[in-house]
Formats: sequence, structure tokens, C-alpha cells
Amino acid sequence: MTNGILKDKRVVITGASQGLGEALVRRFLGEGARVLAGDIQDEALRKTAEGMASEAGTRLRIVKCDVTNEDDVAQMVGSAVADWGGLDIFVANAGILMAESIIEFDAAKWRKVIDVNLVGQMLCMKHSLRVMQQAGSGSFIQINSKSGKKGSFKNSAYAASKFGGIGLVQSAALEMAASGVRVNAVCPGNLLDSPLWVNSLFKQYARNQGVSEEEIRQRYIDQVPMKRSCRYEDVCNVVVFLASDLAGYMTGQAINVTGGQEMR
Repeated sequence: MTNGILKDKRVVITGASQGLGEALVRRFLGEGARVLAGDIQDEALRKTAEGMASEAGTRLRIVKCDVTNEDDVAQMVGSAVADWGGLDIFVANAGILMAESIIEFDAAKWRKVIDVNLVGQMLCMKHSLRVMQQAGSGSFIQINSKSGKKGSFKNSAYAASKFGGIGLVQSAALEMAASGVRVNAVCPGNLLDSPLWVNSLFKQYARNQGVSEEEIRQRYIDQVPMKRSCRYEDVCNVVVFLASDLAGYMTGQAINVTGGQEMR
């Protein structure tokens, strides 16, 4: 049950076609917001939007966007402003993960992770924060990771991009504070039931570590004091809080949602 604390807020969410991004779109719609959902996978995004049509009505719009392409990002933000007259909230969720040993990592793949997860974040900030600064209000929320707080085994590109993302959030928060614009990050634990894990990460980690996918899953569960996987709802709850006026005195924060696995 949602309480509509974001009624009529104007929101952009990237990486919105599946997984956590899709869950965030549903939750923001449930809170009464108007959502422009962006993703590079436009066909998957269209199908996701069709599945929400009855509940969303005219409050959901979609746009194809590659967050590493500045023209795409500028057009996405411009579309939200043109349609709704402004932008209140930006949730930067788009990201990728490629795991490999540091001594074997292909440099082009390493750069790709940085390009999407860090440069893409900067481009989203650049164009959305400009609009929010002019309005004198707004909330930018970066979806980061517990890997932004602690190194990740055979996962250097992702961890480096996420560490950099927290530095980006803190720096932007300092720049925007006097304008009434807040910039924060959310650092989820492992979403073990998400498409990313089920379709990709279990296979990557099992191959890299020479064990079964079932063993990989149990290893990650065992690392969590609360002994369960992070869930979409856990993350959405914190994102909605940071987007709302309830978090009006919070900026430059990187909030852990890890079941106690990460406490720094």
C-alpha cells in the first residue's frame, strides 16, 4: 500500500525496462508521480510500459536513451521539461556489470563499465541538475551499490565505477546545496532474484570462481547478517524517501540498503 507522497511530482528514471528500474517506475507511479522512463532497450521498455498502461494512464511516458550519449540525455530531460514544465526528481538507475580478474580484464570492457556507470551518471546530473538549479528545488538520486563502499572480488571495473559515483554525488551535492537541490545515492545489497543476477551474474561468478551457481547464491546469503537477499521493495522504500520532502535536510549521502552487510 502506497500513500501518494509524490503526487504529481515530475520524475525521470533511467534503466527502466526491467529489474529494479521497472520496480522503481511502478512504485513512483503508485506514489502518484508522473514518470518518464528511459532505457537503451527500447523494445523491452515499450513492453514494460504496456504492462503498466492500465494503472499508469497518461502519467507514464517512455523514451529510448543511451546514458553515455549526451544528446540522448539532453533530449530525455528536455522532453520531461517540455511535457510537464519542469523536473522534480531524477533517478539514475542505468548501469552495467562485467566481472573479470584484473590481470585478464579486457581494457575496452573495463572502459565500457566506467562509461555507463560513471560518465553516464555525470551526463544525467549535468542536464537534470541544470533544470533543478534554475527551479531552486529538486532531488537527484543515484542508484549505486554496496560495491561503492568496499572492493569487489574480480569485479574491479564495477567497484571503481561505483566508488567514483559516490565521489560524484558528494561533489554535486556541494555544488547544488545553496540552490535547494539535493543529491544522494542509494547503495543496495545483492538483488539475487533480479534478472541481472539470474541471467548473468551467477553464471559469471560461478565461472570465475570455479563453483556452481547454487554455491554462489548461498555464499552471498551467508554474508548478510539478516540472512536474505535484498529485494526491490527494500530499495524502492529508501529511494522514495530520498525523493520526498521527508528527506529535505539530507544531501551528499550514500545510504546502505544491505541487511547489515555494509555499515560504512
